[in-house]
Amino acid sequence: MIRVDVALRRGDFTLDARFEAPEAGVVALFGRSGCGKTTLVNLIAGLLRPDRGRLDIGGETLLDTAAGRDFAPEDRHVGYVFQDARLFPHLTVAANLDFGLKRSRGRQRVIEYDEVVTLLALAPLLHRRPHSLSGGERQRVGLGRALLAQPRLLLLDEPLASLDAARREEVLPYLEALRLRLSLPMIYVSHAFDEVLRLATHLVVLETGRVVAQGPLTEVSLDPTLTAIVGPAAVGAVLDAEVLERDAASGLTRVRVGRSGELKLRAPDAVPGAHVRVQVLARDVILSDRAPAGLSVRNALRGRVVSIDPQGDEACRTLVDLGGARIVAHVTRDAVAALALRPGGEVWALVKTVSLRSLPFP
Repeated sequence: MIRVDVALRRGDFTLDARFEAPEAGVVALFGRSGCGKTTLVNLIAGLLRPDRGRLDIGGETLLDTAAGRDFAPEDRHVGYVFQDARLFPHLTVAANLDFGLKRSRGRQRVIEYDEVVTLLALAPLLHRRPHSLSGGERQRVGLGRALLAQPRLLLLDEPLASLDAARREEVLPYLEALRLRLSLPMIYVSHAFDEVLRLATHLVVLETGRVVAQGPLTEVSLDPTLTAIVGPAAVGAVLDAEVLERDAASGLTRVRVGRSGELKLRAPDAVPGAHVRVQVLARDVILSDRAPAGLSVRNALRGRVVSIDPQGDEACRTLVDLGGARIVAHVTRDAVAALALRPGGEVWALVKTVSLRSLPFP
């Protein structure tokens, strides 16, 4: 496990954050600019010293202010990738990578040089200098250098924030590859929920220096505190689904959500048995009090209402359980009354295939 409990006051800002997450996977620190994400990762890296705190990674205590224990940054063996790659400008890409390798002396190898070069597609860049690289290429080299130091934990502080949309799309697949192929735990800082959706397994939401929600992304995606930060149109429900089969005639893929629910969606590269992550936005969910007939909607799932929470004068946030998987729908108060919706009552959730977004997520 990764266990963090730190507090630091700087001027008018106070960070008092605690969270616990599995080592396996990617922990995303998410929140508005200025909420304390970078301060928190700097405390984890040892670049800042907290007023009070404790840090445990994989059963080893790297910081315990009460016991007077505080590993120096170089002794924490934590890799750090910043917003800008911070490469040595006078060195070639190969020499920058070698610098990371030299820092690994005495450390158990978790990844080899050739694997890093292959994983991040760095071979064509090895003899070039940083000034001749694109922003995305520099970030890939920065990732490679951090990995070759053989860290126990990799910190990534908004590594895509300085890149334009095209360069972000260039780098994201490499980050996904790292998550899939390495058992190295990662803490990923971002204020872009789309990045979190593609990369994170565990989500920690920060607001004004405090953790306001934490847990598996599929659970936290339904937390109203997250919706309050990014807006209802950007989150919705995030479901883990198993691919059942692809219908060649329609081009649609059937996936299982929860214990028995099924969705049809577009996932042309998915194969039976694979897992995908499905995003279902609340605005795209229609509720019915009976099984639909004669509609173009391809997805109709039977469920039960968990809760109905008024949102302002008209809308109600309705949480529906589909047999272990949960989604959210925004419906009017009038619709709640007309359909006689109530917690525990049966309901049908209708979702258009074209509105579903799926991402591979083994």
